[in-house]
Amino acid sequence: MSMKIRFPGALTTIQDAGRFGFQHMGVSPSGAMDILSMEQANALAGNPQGEEVLEFTLAGPMLTFTRDTIVGLSGADMDMKLNGTPVSPGTSFPVHAGDELISGFARRGCRAYLSVQGGFDVPVIMGSRSTNLKCGLGGFHGRALQAGDELPFRKEADISSFTPRALPVSMPEGELVIHVIPGPQDDYFTGKGNQTFYKETYKITENSDRMGYRLAGPLVESQAGVDIISDGIVFGSVQITPDGMPIIMMADHQTTGGYAKIATVISSDLPLLGQLKPGDSLRFEKISMEKAQESYRNMIKQIREMF
Repeated sequence: MSMKIRFPGALTTIQDAGRFGFQHMGVSPSGAMDILSMEQANALAGNPQGEEVLEFTLAGPMLTFTRDTIVGLSGADMDMKLNGTPVSPGTSFPVHAGDELISGFARRGCRAYLSVQGGFDVPVIMGSRSTNLKCGLGGFHGRALQAGDELPFRKEADISSFTPRALPVSMPEGELVIHVIPGPQDDYFTGKGNQTFYKETYKITENSDRMGYRLAGPLVESQAGVDIISDGIVFGSVQITPDGMPIIMMADHQTTGGYAKIATVISSDLPLLGQLKPGDSLRFEKISMEKAQESYRNMIKQIREMF
């Protein structure tokens, strides 16, 4: 084997860029909550874009390597130490058989990403190695990692030719502005309700996970309720529940939903959103489709420049 899980942390799963083309079968894309940090970890380890990584949430794991490899770290600062020596997100380093990597709690951000050169030897299911916790498929036996699990690597890394590399890491701080496209059911809400949604600050509650972020704050007033005939959901859809509170659908979102969606988070803001944790605050700001597309192109350019 190549890596042994001594302690799994709060939630550690295998994720890649996602599993697409199966929502009509009830299978959501899953994938990394922060695609930018995922790809940065891959670039640091010398992997191609889209390779699977380990995603740590809130508190990271304790790992023992049983084989030499090159590791890339990105995302949240979880106070990680390799054999007692601190290692920082945005860096790459070699590890040897017997080395131990120990993580703490997230000091900045919510999710950290660890890649190994060549990736993990887990099966491709429906075009992806991502873990879908709701369906119990992909990743390592379709579940979060547990103490005693042993993950094999797919490639023998040549650490003798390793060249250190570092990339800048930026985590959200303070109240975050999340840009959205209005709709598709923003007409279900009163003028006052729409004004509230865009003016007020909301806080992420403890009842939040990879499926969705439940928010707390001023209620969003509807015209005559929020029930609709169920239609499609995407990563970033903002539903309003019957009690007037927003829910942002995240990577493991359901494929359809029966509450009106007042707005949709733009793709380039999803990585920042994925780094927020319970207690963090945000507010919503409208953006035009043209600006959203420009922002997305810039994000893709940023990812390509890492490799």
